[in-house]
Amino acid sequence: MTLKHALYGATALTLVAGSAFADAHATTITIATVNNGDMIRMQGLTDDFNDKNPDINVEWVTLEENVLRQNVTTDISTGGGAYDVMTIGTYEVPIWGRNGWLVSLNEGMADDWNADDLLPAIAGGLTIDGELYAAPFYGESSMVMYRKDLMEKAGLEMPDAPTWDFIREAAAAMTDRENEINGICARGKAGWGENMAFLTAMSNSFGARWFDEEWKAQFDSEAWATTLNFYLDMMNESGPNGAANNGFNENLTLFQQGKCGMWIDATVAASFVTGDDSTVADQVGFALAPDTGLGKRGNWLWAWSLAIPASSEKQEAAKAFISWATGPAYAELVASNEGWANVPPGTRTSLYENQEYLDAAPFAKMTLDSINSADPTNPTVDPVPYTGVQFVAIPEFAGIASEVGQQFSDALAGNQTAEQALANAQELTTEEMEAAGY
Repeated sequence: MTLKHALYGATALTLVAGSAFADAHATTITIATVNNGDMIRMQGLTDDFNDKNPDINVEWVTLEENVLRQNVTTDISTGGGAYDVMTIGTYEVPIWGRNGWLVSLNEGMADDWNADDLLPAIAGGLTIDGELYAAPFYGESSMVMYRKDLMEKAGLEMPDAPTWDFIREAAAAMTDRENEINGICARGKAGWGENMAFLTAMSNSFGARWFDEEWKAQFDSEAWATTLNFYLDMMNESGPNGAANNGFNENLTLFQQGKCGMWIDATVAASFVTGDDSTVADQVGFALAPDTGLGKRGNWLWAWSLAIPASSEKQEAAKAFISWATGPAYAELVASNEGWANVPPGTRTSLYENQEYLDAAPFAKMTLDSINSADPTNPTVDPVPYTGVQFVAIPEFAGIASEVGQQFSDALAGNQTAEQALANAQELTTEEMEAAGY
C-alpha cells in the first residue's frame, strides 16, 4: 500500500521516493494505497513532498482495491504496524475510529492544511465526536446524468432537483427499443458496493432504513416495499436487458454508446460521459439524484481518505505527508502538471470557488450540490442508530449487504418476486444481526 513483503505477495508495487540510497538518518514511512489513477498520480508527484520534507522518505505499497481492504484490515485489527498511512473509505473510518485504531488529525497537521476548508458533508463522514480520523483525498456523491437531446425529443425538461416520479415518467418517454435506447440505466449487479449502494441511497429518499433505533431489520416495512417495487417496475419498463448483471462499468459503457436516456450513478463518472470516449459527450446534462418530497435525496456519499493507524510509530511524519497530499496546495500542484480537470474532486470548498476549476469542469456545481445534499450522520427520514448514506457503518454490513444485494438482483432478473426478496432480506439480516449480538 515495504517492510513485510511476504505478507502481500507479488501484487504489491513498492517504491521508495527520492534517492535510491535513502538517507540513513531520515524517517521512512510506509503508505498503503489503492491502484487508481489519482493515487498513481500522487505517487508520481512525490518528489515535491521530498523537496519540502527532505528528512522523510516515502515507501509505497500499491494494491488492487479488494486486496488493499483485506491487507489493511488485517494489519490494523491485529496492530501489525506494517503501515504508517492507509488509504481507506468512508465505510471503514467510523468503525475503526470508534475501535481506537486510528489517530486523530485534529492536531499536528500543517499550518496551511486548513480543516475548516473541508466540505462539511465529506468531513462529517470521517468525524466521530468532533475528532477527524481521516483526511479526504477525493470525494463523490451520485447524480442524474441524462441525454438533453432525448429529453427534448420526449417533450420534457429535466428539473435541477427531479422527483422519482418524474424520472420514471421521463425514462418511459425516452425508451426506444427499436433503436436500443433504454430510458434509464441503474445498477443491478449484486454487491454491497454495487446494487446496494444505489438501492440503499434510493431507499433513504422513500423513507426506508436498514434498521430501527433498536437495530431491528426493516425490510418488512412499507417503505422498503415501495422502494423495491418502484425500482423493479421502472427497470422492467425502461431499463436495459440483462440489467441484473450491470454495475458501474457496464452502465458507463451503455451511456457512452448512446444507449441510455438517463443514468444515476457516481458524480466521478461525469468526466467520462463528457470525455473523448463518449459518443454523446455534447448532449449530457446533470441533475440532483431524485427524491419523493420527504427531505432526503437518493444519492450516496463516499471518499477515499488517508488515515494513520494507531500502531504507527512515525505519526508526526505521517501527518506531514497527509498534510501535503490532502492540502489545498496539492490541487495547485496537480493543476500545474495535469490541468485543473484532473484535480481530485469533492473535498474542499476552495476548489469550488476557483474559477479556473469551474471553467474546466462544467459538472462541478452539480457535483458539489450532490455532495452537500447527503448527510452521513442523518441519512434517513426516521432516526437510525448508524452513520453512512449508502452503507451502515458496522463491521457486519459488507457481508449482510452482499447477501441482500443478491436477493434484490435475483428479483430484477425475474427469479423471484419483490415480496420474496424482501422476506429473504429480512430473515437473513435478522439472523446475522442476532448472531453478532445486536
